Amino acid sequence: MSHPFDPNRLQFYLTIPSPCPYLPGRMERKIFTQLDPLSGPYLNNYLTHAGFRRSQNVIYRPACETCRECRSLRVNAEQFLPNKSFRRTLKRNEDLSISYAEAIATQEQFDLLQTYLDSRHAGGGMNLMDFIRYEMMVEECASETEIVEYRDAENHLIACMLVDRLDDGLSLVYSFFDPVESQRSLGNYMILTQIQRCRDKGQPYLYLGYWVPDSPKMHYKSRFKPCEVLGHAGWRPLPS
Repeated sequence: MSHPFDPNRLQFYLTIPSPCPYLPGRMERKIFTQLDPLSGPYLNNYLTHAGFRRSQNVIYRPACETCRECRSLRVNAEQFLPNKSFRRTLKRNEDLSISYAEAIATQEQFDLLQTYLDSRHAGGGMNLMDFIRYEMMVEECASETEIVEYRDAENHLIACMLVDRLDDGLSLVYSFFDPVESQRSLGNYMILTQIQRCRDKGQPYLYLGYWVPDSPKMHYKSRFKPCEVLGHAGWRPLPS
């Protein structure tokens, strides 16, 4: 992925402080810039390697004044071997079919998202999302993005995720699933399938976004070992 682009010409902006969604009692700030259709895929690739995350046409990273707990985490797909629990998850979902398509929003996906949010994130900001906003989330992305659908034997959509393609792997942007199917561990299953996809493509990394050591809701990411976190000295293995 190449583009005649000068990162020194980027304009970055800083958000005002707001309550941290991961660590109670703390405030967060983010530094961000816009992606444009021409340089967006290149910039998304470049900045993801530097610890940024994409949301629609905005790419950001934490810039908190007194906290450095959010750390970018990526799975080493080439060396990953599923443990016993992950092998059970893969076995449990052998009946599912997986399809990859251009990032286009559908009513079926939106209905599944609403069910997921009502069950897992009731009262959160995304619960106010209507179909138009969902369409913007999926389709307004100046990046190389696709939507992955997981269907059961009756062709019911039970899980979905947005994925960005990068030079060295894949970056998971957002995922949601049917909470009724909790016994399937669909969140883990989607990650496992994308790790395998990286391996099949000969790409070394699956980017999982931010990992916060003291946040219970982020603990699952560190289970996909071996993995690496980004620090002052660059990407380094996360100790066992």
